[in-house]
Amino acid sequence: MLEKIVFLDDDVVVQKDLTPLFSLDLHGNVNEAVETCPEAFHRYYKNLNFSNPLISSKFDPQACGWAFGMNVFYLIAWRKANITVRYHYWIEQNADRTIWKLGTLPPGLLAFYGMTKILDQRWHVLGLGYDVNVDNRLIESATVIHVNGNMKPWLKLRINSYRPLWERYVNQTHPHLQDCVTH
Repeated sequence: MLEKIVFLDDDVVVQKDLTPLFSLDLHGNVNEAVETCPEAFHRYYKNLNFSNPLISSKFDPQACGWAFGMNVFYLIAWRKANITVRYHYWIEQNADRTIWKLGTLPPGLLAFYGMTKILDQRWHVLGLGYDVNVDNRLIESATVIHVNGNMKPWLKLRINSYRPLWERYVNQTHPHLQDCVTH
């Protein structure tokens, strides 16, 4: 039976071997992810409506968020905690969009609350789609870099200094890319 999976978002670049992630001990947690607390907008109160009693009664508004984009999911703990049911519950509760407005992170924050082990930041460096000041040493040492944000390297509106990090992995001669604007 499959015990662990590594989830990778569609806007990440894998720079190093991910194999060691499969031997990490999640200590019974379901999710392992990089914490995003240094950035205030990743605290729970920034993502969720705490005036809703369903949220304010169950969650700490100051709780630290974590990054979707590169996660290790421990499937045995996932099944035991009924994560799929929990996730769908929160999606249904937000049908009127009064708990959160947009995005995939808020229902994940709710479903995995108290079940996420923090991963060292060098595994997953974020912000390359919105932050022009990501430390180059951090980028170079990262296993995965994440172009989260609106300025993707394959778009016209982009952060040009990060473009080579993505472009070196693109086969420009591939037939599916011939009609794309990637230059």
